[in-house]
Amino acid sequence: MNRDITVLGLESSCDDTAAAVVRGRKIMSSVVADQTALHAAYGGVVPEIAARAHAEKLDLCVERALIEAETSLSEIDAIAVTAGPGLIGGVLSGVMMAKGLSAATGKPLVGVNHLAGHALTPRLTDGLDYPYLILLVSGGHCQFLRVDGPMAFTRLGSTIDDAPGEAFDKTARLLGLPQPGGPSVERSALTGNEKRFAFPRPLLDRPGCDLSFSGLKTALLRQRDQLVSEHGGLHPQDISDMCAGFQAAVRDVLVEKSKRALRDSDGITGFALAGGVAANTQLRAALETISSDHGVVFVAPPLALCTDNAAMIAFAGAEKYGEDGADDLTLSARPRWPLDKKAPAALGSGKNGAKA
Repeated sequence: MNRDITVLGLESSCDDTAAAVVRGRKIMSSVVADQTALHAAYGGVVPEIAARAHAEKLDLCVERALIEAETSLSEIDAIAVTAGPGLIGGVLSGVMMAKGLSAATGKPLVGVNHLAGHALTPRLTDGLDYPYLILLVSGGHCQFLRVDGPMAFTRLGSTIDDAPGEAFDKTARLLGLPQPGGPSVERSALTGNEKRFAFPRPLLDRPGCDLSFSGLKTALLRQRDQLVSEHGGLHPQDISDMCAGFQAAVRDVLVEKSKRALRDSDGITGFALAGGVAANTQLRAALETISSDHGVVFVAPPLALCTDNAAMIAFAGAEKYGEDGADDLTLSARPRWPLDKKAPAALGSGKNGAKA
């Protein structure tokens, strides 16, 4: 960026409606309307309910973000919005809101890749210089990315099935724990014995940085069913031990793959962690240790910026705007939008293009 422009960001890719105002690297306001209660009865996010809630809350979040930032739309330099990937109804709600604001005010419109928002968060929080390595680990995605610029990403590895956050959510459902699954599993694991059950560490026997978590989830399901069959149910300690063992398996896989990614990354300024699963304290501690062993700076954003938020979208929008300019009102909402367009699809593709 040539100057510290002020950007209004909108985020609505999943189940959090968010708006924020960012000036340079300063977060002037960050508002998030959580939808957890709306989806609690269903054991996961219902896209139609999420999209309806976004449509109802976006204008309120924008109004509150402007008030908290003590600014107005007339003082905003650009409007950034998540244009994908994500649940299409939610993404469309945000894009249409941003288009309306842009058309009404004449302010530049910038469509942001949600994953780029996470990937650029270390620059917002810590001013990390390009190039750096980041592990983006969330409910829908898990990738090792080399970040050389606001629009320059090279994927070193990715999950070939479930993302870790998705696996945590499924594990919580299997064990009767509340959603979101990541915090529930981590809390239960605090009193568990991670060595009681021999859960697998998928793909460690293969070279490269690709990951897999669906087999780990299946192993936990079989262990649960075996305990229920043998003892007629699950004791609280069984649940804690399974949570601890599952969490340890995810940690061990991500640590080993991170070591490989670091070995394959020359000239980087640091190793960063971002995404919802980055809130896991055990994972943070392990990755900080291996970063130190490799002699690179480790950056993990504050917990509030690990989950979906609009501050990261506003900042990523400013970075993109400074390099590539604005979008026009033909900006489309995209359910799929890989960051590294040259890499083969890790999760397959369909009529809408590569998933990741």
